Amino acid sequence: MIVFPAIDLKQGQVVRLAEGDMARATVYGDNPAAQAALFAEQGSQYLHVVDLDGSFAGRAENKGAVEAILEAFDGHVQLGGGIRTRDAVEGWFDLGVSRIVMGTAALKDPEFVKDMAKAYPGGIVVAVDARDGMVATEGWAEVSDVSIVDMARRFEDAGVASLLFTDIGRDGLLKGCNIDATVDLARRTDLPVIASGGVKGLDDIRLLAVHANDGIEGVITGRALYDGRLDLAAAIAMANKQ
Repeated sequence: MIVFPAIDLKQGQVVRLAEGDMARATVYGDNPAAQAALFAEQGSQYLHVVDLDGSFAGRAENKGAVEAILEAFDGHVQLGGGIRTRDAVEGWFDLGVSRIVMGTAALKDPEFVKDMAKAYPGGIVVAVDARDGMVATEGWAEVSDVSIVDMARRFEDAGVASLLFTDIGRDGLLKGCNIDATVDLARRTDLPVIASGGVKGLDDIRLLAVHANDGIEGVITGRALYDGRLDLAAAIAMANKQ
């Protein structure tokens, strides 16, 4: 199972939000590239990067910071946040991004996302962000009438790499990952699932890794790392051990 340390970007700074609320941002640094390099030093070969401003604007708002991260980090960078056009997708892949995460576009323009998945095999991740079991979009500001399972199944035969499932009600709150909902989603779809939202410590990593055979591909963690509640090297070791 892959452990993805998260770097969320707001106005060029490294932040974490509580429940996706831009007004509830905690700043953890103003040098995203240095943070990426630190995660690499701790043994990470993967990063999950989000352009939070871009999620709301629908276009890249932290491009310089992302480019600096790509320069500093020698592993695989998974990027999300406002990537909703072919030019944007192509541009990021050209710059060296390994995988692109699409959420709002997946709900509102699924054919476009499927086209991108065909053009870039294994390169597109569909974000299934949920509030009370329903898909949320536009930087989580809007909640749709589509269930997470229905959303996931729309892309089963589309060639996407995986699903990224976030329980918004837990994100950034250190409540513990919603293991049951994540595993249930993985069992009900043919696509690998990446868990996100609420990771508070090593036990979350262990419980998710146990279900790797159910289709749990990875887990994203942010605040627990920044607050010192989770050691990245230990998390990676735990994920590899199960």
